[in-house]
Amino acid sequence: MKRLKVNLVKADFLYYVWLFFLTAVFGWLWEGFLYLFKDEMYVNRGFLTGPWLPIYGIGAVMLELLFHRWRDHPVLIFLLSMLLCTVLEYAAGWYLESTWRIKWWDYSGMPVNLHGRICLLSSLLFGLGGMVLVWVISPLFYSLYRKIPTKFKVWLGLLAIGVFVADATYSAVIPHVGAGVTYH
Repeated sequence: MKRLKVNLVKADFLYYVWLFFLTAVFGWLWEGFLYLFKDEMYVNRGFLTGPWLPIYGIGAVMLELLFHRWRDHPVLIFLLSMLLCTVLEYAAGWYLESTWRIKWWDYSGMPVNLHGRICLLSSLLFGLGGMVLVWVISPLFYSLYRKIPTKFKVWLGLLAIGVFVADATYSAVIPHVGAGVTYH
């Protein structure tokens, strides 16, 4: 019985690794397409070079860990997601600006913004996204995830972590900046 519990803990950890990468890549695609329509050019958004925005992955894992127990209460999840993701975005914006003296996003032109780091529209979208993630996407993803062979989950998860760490290390020295990516 004890061995089964350990395997479940490992499977749960791997699930969150996969959820992190799935949503970090989704965030990269989402923002790339938003800027494609907004600025009529594709931009690799974020401070990392690779195809991921870790703030989306971190947010998704936090939302699932903290709010999955309220899956049957979508309005509550909407409000809590809105609050948590707004705080996360503000903190990430502050940290990135403090560390590199560069802004990776700027909501200054948006109504109801705070220091250009957050705005009401993005907060509402975070609430909606968090609700859809916890209420629909995560349960669906988990049911698909359980069907993937364990060896494949482990090796692909480790490979993704390795590539991500290499990208984060590189980007800590040479952050991804430039036209359409950062604001001065």
